[in-house]
Amino acid sequence: MNATPQFQPSIAHAGLGEDFFDLVAPATFPKHILRYRNQQQAARVGLDSLSDAAWIEHFGRFEPLPGSFPRPLALRYHGHQFRHYNPDLGDGRGFLFGQAHDLVDGRLLDFGTKGSGRTPWSRGGDGKLTLKGGVREVLATSMLEALGVYTSKSFSLIETGEALERGDEPSPTRSAVLVRLNHSHIRIGSFQRLAYRGETDNLRRLLDYTINTYMPEVWRESANERALAFLEEVSARVAQVGADWMLAGFVHGVLNTDNINVTGESFDYGPWRFLPSYQPDFTAAYFDTGKLYAYARQPDTLLWNLIRLAECLLPLAEQPALEAVLQRFGEMFHVKLSTALLRRLGLSSRGPEADSVLSQQVWDALRQSQVPFEQFFFDWYGASARPERPAAGASSAAYATNEFAQLRTLLKPYETAPGLRLDHPYFGQGTPCTMLIDEVEAIWAPIAAADDWSLFHDKLRAIAFMADAYATIPPVPE
Repeated sequence: MNATPQFQPSIAHAGLGEDFFDLVAPATFPKHILRYRNQQQAARVGLDSLSDAAWIEHFGRFEPLPGSFPRPLALRYHGHQFRHYNPDLGDGRGFLFGQAHDLVDGRLLDFGTKGSGRTPWSRGGDGKLTLKGGVREVLATSMLEALGVYTSKSFSLIETGEALERGDEPSPTRSAVLVRLNHSHIRIGSFQRLAYRGETDNLRRLLDYTINTYMPEVWRESANERALAFLEEVSARVAQVGADWMLAGFVHGVLNTDNINVTGESFDYGPWRFLPSYQPDFTAAYFDTGKLYAYARQPDTLLWNLIRLAECLLPLAEQPALEAVLQRFGEMFHVKLSTALLRRLGLSSRGPEADSVLSQQVWDALRQSQVPFEQFFFDWYGASARPERPAAGASSAAYATNEFAQLRTLLKPYETAPGLRLDHPYFGQGTPCTMLIDEVEAIWAPIAAADDWSLFHDKLRAIAFMADAYATIPPVPE
């Protein structure tokens, strides 16, 4: 695709006014080495024809995009961090650089940065990003999208030539600036800040802007009804991404309220992990010693965060009605979890009761067998049409047990979902594409030691191959 970018600042975040952000200047970097550019997403915003030099000007030196913001916006928000309220948050090492419309579906998209320098919200930090952190985010977003999770897109990664001191990795370490493409950066924490400050007019303004821009179908003439419809919609979107995380075996690591996007898009990857096998208490952040954000606690955490959003809406809607919306979250989440499970197995639904029984048997089998998480879904994908596959899979010995015999019985009446690519060569492999922590470290090691990026590019090609098999995203071009 090679089309003209569509920038419409009149409806963009800048129109909210300076009560919602601070105008900032990007950092000046000593070097600019382009390490990754997402051509597929660039095509969707009409920027795929940029030369590498022009790309660096916009996404390394932050020369404004034509027609977009003349200066970047550091967004203001608050948030609960590990359930402790922090009123001193905000974009501390990033900013909203610009917005554009997707040329395919018309959505408004944000160019958000990470590592672009200090802002009024840096709280003593240097505002920078390690190159390893940038590499990890590219890998996380690529893998999640291939697994069908609605995630931010890593758009650009540029190494910036500084030596950063960090306490959680060998230092000094290399620096980078990342640009991600998001469908909004409006967080639960964005609403928390306004509620905390008692800015009811701005709270209503943000609510109306968010509905008009990102979910116009939930607009209601009554402010009370708008707030309730908004909470219902955000709850549904958050439930969806949470269910998809669970079926991807993904642990976000830092599910603070400032990391929950009201559009339901997964984003902001610091510590993250994929499960090696089903482990309910598996955590991603070494500092999460209480396992608050463990794998199995993610659904409850998302609900806790949605309760915080509902509290913000109390000036606009009645408490009993808000509570009634929240009470539906559990049932809604389990429906979406069941649907996500069927998607990962490549099966069509047989109705809520049968699907629920199947779901319970899958989780029981995963827990008891400790089969590698991604291997299980690889081996059993479209299993009713591939009866030979699980028996021949890498975990075939485990599949001979009683719990898997029960699973086979439950699967027999299920039909495969339309459009499965079961003849794709990906499914002829013995093992699936995975993204376990040891693999991430192995990818990083040659980059750190010898500036060898071959494993990084090999992994992105492997992810694209998997994505093509599951028809989740187009393959990465050679």
